[in-house]
Amino acid sequence: MIRRWLFALVLLVPAGIAAQPSSPEGYPDLLQIFSEIRALDLDRLEDLSSGAFEERAAALPELRNRLGRIDASGWEVEHKVDYLLVRSRVARLYGEHAALRPWRRDPGFYVDRVASIPFVQLPLEGEPLERWRVRLTSVPAVLAWGRENLIEGAGQLTRLALRNLERHDGVGHGHPRREVPPAGVIGWYRDLLERARRDQPSLAEDIEASLAAVEGFRDWLRENLPRMNAKSGIGAKHYDWHLINVLLMPFDGENVLIVGERERQRALAFLALEQWRNRDLPPLEPATSEAAYEERVAQADRLVREFLRRQKILTLPEGLGPFDHNVPWTVRPGGRNFWEEIQYRDPLPDHVHAVVPGHRFDAWLQRDYRHPIRAEFTDSGRVEGWAFYLEEMLLQSGLLEDRPRTRELFYVFQAARAVRNRAEVALHLNRWNVEEAVQYMVDNVPFMDSDVARVDCEIYLRRPGYGISYLMGRVQIEQLLADRRKQLGEDFDLAEFHDRFLAAGRIPIALTRWEMTGLDDQAEMLWSAAGLNW
Repeated sequence: MIRRWLFALVLLVPAGIAAQPSSPEGYPDLLQIFSEIRALDLDRLEDLSSGAFEERAAALPELRNRLGRIDASGWEVEHKVDYLLVRSRVARLYGEHAALRPWRRDPGFYVDRVASIPFVQLPLEGEPLERWRVRLTSVPAVLAWGRENLIEGAGQLTRLALRNLERHDGVGHGHPRREVPPAGVIGWYRDLLERARRDQPSLAEDIEASLAAVEGFRDWLRENLPRMNAKSGIGAKHYDWHLINVLLMPFDGENVLIVGERERQRALAFLALEQWRNRDLPPLEPATSEAAYEERVAQADRLVREFLRRQKILTLPEGLGPFDHNVPWTVRPGGRNFWEEIQYRDPLPDHVHAVVPGHRFDAWLQRDYRHPIRAEFTDSGRVEGWAFYLEEMLLQSGLLEDRPRTRELFYVFQAARAVRNRAEVALHLNRWNVEEAVQYMVDNVPFMDSDVARVDCEIYLRRPGYGISYLMGRVQIEQLLADRRKQLGEDFDLAEFHDRFLAAGRIPIALTRWEMTGLDDQAEMLWSAAGLNW
């Protein structure tokens, strides 16, 4: 009872706030630097001209020097963690200018800026209309900046941007659900124009201008594709630097390859053993209707919540309502994609990962998190590592004892996460192009299709470290669990471990490990990394 009461208190007053002593000397300066860094985030920038990016680059040395003048060596661990978090954000800014440079290399940087505008429901009025119209009328300027800035266009990234403009169906890109989705971003703008002419004709002229700008940008990319021949990956040196200094992961690219290959072998070997064990059982068949599928989703939710409570895996607070899920019912003319092949057979694998106790539960716990620095972090290794860890943890904890065919699906998911390591590293080291990485994923993962694999490769090529964050994050949580069990011995409590881990916030796992265990081996490596020697 005492532990659960304490956890409820932690949810109201997150870790690092309630027990935080008075801030050390220099901490207010750290907060000020962090505030200024946030204003430079790429997704906050409105002016995308080349001059604006030159000004951004010119501001970085002074931020770095001010951060370097803060002496955090005598701070408590929790404040040192905050310092490393801020330093990682400064490092990210430097990495964006030194290696990624999406405004100069990636046409998708500009496509992303305009892609979601047509998702609006018409008619609009009042303030929502005015805000949306500002976005709509900005489209020609945004894409004009793209033409001005893309002087180092990368070939693979340009082809991906063209695909997204012309024929992508929205899988993995957050597009609204449609029985027959419009073809790419251009299709959505055409759809918007058709709806506006019917439902709000006063918008048609502005939409026509934006559609013309999007189609013109597509034509310009086609015309300039031959010169868009820069390498799309950032190279081994920048990739390793990014993992350690920006993502605060205690790994380099070679570590990532070794762990990924071992996990691929393990997942496919265990899948083979499970399939042999189940060889006389009937296969799982996909649901045949939306109603049948939604009933499977509801059953999965009940099963998981009851198991978590009964086995004391973690605390499910009172008031935890229902959540939606990632994979809606869709009948595709070309057949089911990877996610649908798994989910329609049994929703449990992705429910554990993305709903309870995965992403949606995780976000629900963090909704009232208050910390001047940590509340602004959603580290991919922490978020995706936790969700992937849950799959293996619940499989090993007995959730699937009476669902042998579902265990096979969990091993398929493990293989799908594992192949991302080699695909991402090979893309960033420019050993593979996108199609080679896609083929590798299709060849090594049952049910994998090229559309889902291509979306994955695009994400990981454009966001180095995200593809590997699933497996490498899981590896770090398993290490932390082993460390904590060794420290506590028979006093170890799994629910308390999970509750405390979640209450620490969504910061890099190496820093949570430092706070939870006091073990500083990884922290010392991150602290002494070349993060300030840019």
